[in-house]
Amino acid sequence: MKTAHIFKKGCLVLLGLFFSASLWAHGGAAGTDTDQCKFELEPSHWIHYTAYQPVAYSAEEFCGNLPGINTRTQLVFDYQDMRYRNMTVEFEVTKEPEGTRVFFLPAAKHKAGTVNLDLPNGVPEAGKYLIHITLVPDQGERLDAHMSFKAGGGVAVSKNNILLYVFFALAGLYVLYLSHAGFKSKIDEIIVKVKK
Repeated sequence: MKTAHIFKKGCLVLLGLFFSASLWAHGGAAGTDTDQCKFELEPSHWIHYTAYQPVAYSAEEFCGNLPGINTRTQLVFDYQDMRYRNMTVEFEVTKEPEGTRVFFLPAAKHKAGTVNLDLPNGVPEAGKYLIHITLVPDQGERLDAHMSFKAGGGVAVSKNNILLYVFFALAGLYVLYLSHAGFKSKIDEIIVKVKK
C-alpha cells in the first residue's frame, strides 16, 4: 500500500513538472537570465534567437545545434528592446573558422521587431557557424555582436519531446495500474520482490 502511495506521488510530481511554465520556456531554460537563445547586443540590451528547419524538422525549434545541412533553415531574431526597431541592423552568417560568408542581409531597419533570415538551402556542410549582427548607427562606431551554432549534429529530438513521451508513458502506466486489477497485482508483486 505504501509503494502505491509513493508511485502516486511520483506521478503527481511529473504532472507538476509537465505543466510548469518555467520548464518549457525556451527549451527548458527557466526565465530570461538562463535563456541560451539570446545574446547581448549592448550591455543589458538583448536579441532572442530561434532557428527552424521546417522541411526536415517541421515541429522543432533549435538554438545552438542544428541537425540538418542542405535543408531550408530559418533564423528568427526578436528584438527584446524596442529601441532596435529604429536602428539600422545588418545580419551575416559565416562558416568558421574559414569566415566564408553563407548568408548576408544588408543593413536595414526592422520596424516589426522581428527579423527572419531565410536560408533556402540551409548551410552547406556540417561544422561551426557564426551569426554576426551589426548595429549601423547614423553616427559613431559600428557595434558587432556574435553568436555561434553548430550544424549537422545528428538527429533532432528536443528535450521537450522526450519529456512529453516519458510523461505520457508514465501516465498511461498509472491509469492502467489504477484501472486493471491484474496489472496492479503484478506491479505490487514486483515491488514487494524488489523491497526484499
